[in-house]
Formats: sequence, C-alpha cells, structure tokens
Amino acid sequence: MTGEPSGGDLSRLRQLNAMAAIRALRDDKPLTLTELAKRTGLSRASTEDVIRELIGRGWVAEAEPTAGTVGRPARRYRFRADAGRVLGVDIGGHTIRALITDLDGEVLHSATVAVTPELGRKERLAAIDRCVVAALAGANTTPDQIWSTGVATTGLVDGTGKVMLSDSLTEWTGVDLADHLRRLVPAPIRVENDSKLAALAESWRGVARYAKDVVFLLAGVRTGTGLIIDGKLHRGFGNAAGEIGALPAVGWLKAPDHLRAWTTTNPTPSPGAGGDEFGDVFEAARQGDRTAVKAVRRYTRDIAVGVSALILTLDPELLVIGGGFSRSADVVIGPLRGELDRWCLRTPEIRISTFGDEGVVLGAVRLALEQVETSMSEGADPLT
Repeated sequence: MTGEPSGGDLSRLRQLNAMAAIRALRDDKPLTLTELAKRTGLSRASTEDVIRELIGRGWVAEAEPTAGTVGRPARRYRFRADAGRVLGVDIGGHTIRALITDLDGEVLHSATVAVTPELGRKERLAAIDRCVVAALAGANTTPDQIWSTGVATTGLVDGTGKVMLSDSLTEWTGVDLADHLRRLVPAPIRVENDSKLAALAESWRGVARYAKDVVFLLAGVRTGTGLIIDGKLHRGFGNAAGEIGALPAVGWLKAPDHLRAWTTTNPTPSPGAGGDEFGDVFEAARQGDRTAVKAVRRYTRDIAVGVSALILTLDPELLVIGGGFSRSADVVIGPLRGELDRWCLRTPEIRISTFGDEGVVLGAVRLALEQVETSMSEGADPLT
C-alpha cells in the first residue's frame, strides 16, 4: 500500500468538494473564490477547479458585479436556484395540493383540487393528475424541467413509493404512487407519510428549525406524528416510527368522537366556525360553552396519552402542534399541557405550526430537494 488515493478515491473527493462549495453558496450571498476557499477549507486552486466543474454542470453561475465598485471587481459566484424545479404533492382526504419551487424551495406556483375521503382510487388519482398539471402550467414548467418530486400521503409507505396500509382513504392501500406519477414527471419520485413530512417541514423552515429533537403532532380529524431526532427525520426500520396511534389503548382513533358527539347535539355552527367539521365546537369552547369545553378536554385527554408516551421515550426539546386543529390552539393547548404535566417527567416547550394547511406539501418539497442534494453529492445528473 502506497497510501496514495486511488482513482475512485479522487472521484469521491471531487464530489465532496463540490458539495461543500454548493452548501456554502446556498447558505450565503455570492462569494469570491477566496471567500469560498475559506468557507470550504479548500485551496484556491481546488476551489477554482470545483467552480469550473459546477459552472459546466449548470449548478453555479457568475454573479453580476456589485454596482458602484471601483476598479475591476473580483468575480463572485452564486448557486443557480433557477437551474431546475422540484414538485411537491400533498394527497389529503379533502384537498390535493401541488407546489412547484426552485432549487432553494421558493414557491413559483401552487394548485389545489378539492376531493372527499370517500373518493375511489381511480378518481383520486385522476384528481392528483389534474392538480399536478395545473401546477406545472401555472409555473410555466414542463415535466422534463422537474428534477425531483416529493409526495405526501396518509398511511404507511414503503421505500418504493407504494402505500402499504391506509385506513383513511377509500381503496388507497396498495396504490403505487411513484409508478403513477412517473407517467407525468419522469424524474426521481419519493413518497412519504404526511405526518412525517409535516415534521420535516417544521425542521426545515418552521418553528422547529433550531431544535434537534422534536415530536410533531398532526392534530385533526385524523391524528398522526412525526419524529425529528438529532435534527433528522426518524423513519424507523420499517418506516413506521411514531405510529403509536395504531395501539387501541392510546385512544387516538376515538378521540375525535368527543368533538363529533358535541356537533351532533349542537348542529348549528357558531359564528366564526369557518366551515371546519369541528370549527363550531372549538368556537363554542372559546366562548365559554361548558359542554363544548368538556368535549375539548375529553379529546385532549385521549390525545395526551400517546403524546406523553412519545415524550417520555424521546425527551424532546419541542412538541410542535400542526394540522387543522392547530387553528384552534388557543382552546386546545391549555388542556393538553395540563394532561402532559400529569404524565410526563418533563413537559417540553409546546409551539404551534405557522404553516397552516401548507405544512405537509412544504415537507414534500423538502423531500424532493433532499433527493436533488443526494444526486449532487454523488456527482450524478439529478434527472437520472
């Protein structure tokens, strides 16, 4: 052994150097070669080689000279967020959303299509197609300009993009979403559970972006969780991490029944209900209606059992509440915190998602961007 790097080692080293340069350029304003060399720890000669290669690939471009500069300014370089597009899709029970973004995740266009949980597989897939086509058209983007697609759906998802189990949508178990969407957008497609991707969005650009360990609770008609451990989305061996709601003793399946029972006996929505299925009971609780307050407390009591188990297991820095019920956090968080204080050795800080209905689809975008970054780190063409 001579200790000299082999051809394969040198190729991998070039890939790592390229990724270091891309990260530096994405995290800051345009940089000169000298500034980039300092950020990456590379020699100036190596930095120059890396920049030349990245320009050739179309990922980096020379920035416009700064106005008012005296003399010949040093060349500065920027990451080309406009070099490609990514697609994020959220397949919900009542709404399908699609976002087209650039490579920095800036939204170029969004589209939505209304659906119902009872919609059959064929009809739901057709609705997904309409939504994606509308998003592409609105962003003036062709399918071959999409570098990667991220898809969020309810249920358990395997590594190939197939739904292994879904009890929320009709005829949804077994659908191969990756195979279906590949007919519209040929680039790599990744599919993941919606709660997990909502957690990923919070860790990326949401209220959990500075936290390393997070429990995310998707609170709504359906309850789900996503786990961030050491700053990364935790999927588990079989991609079923956090699915504590599958345990009947936890009570998540029956928790919304307390709210539903109130709406059954009080069928007229209160002012400000906003058309949400349970908006009226939350509004009534907000106004001090004792029966509504009682229903909300019973709901949070059931939810708190599973949340407490996750908190006791992970000891997270944050508990983030998202989903439809996060809009009524002012009446939900107090009772929930009271229950957690009863069961947990340490109740973490509780924060409310600011994404509203966009959290899941933003997580799908982030999933797509991770695929692009993986391709870049391997020195591959992102479109293959």
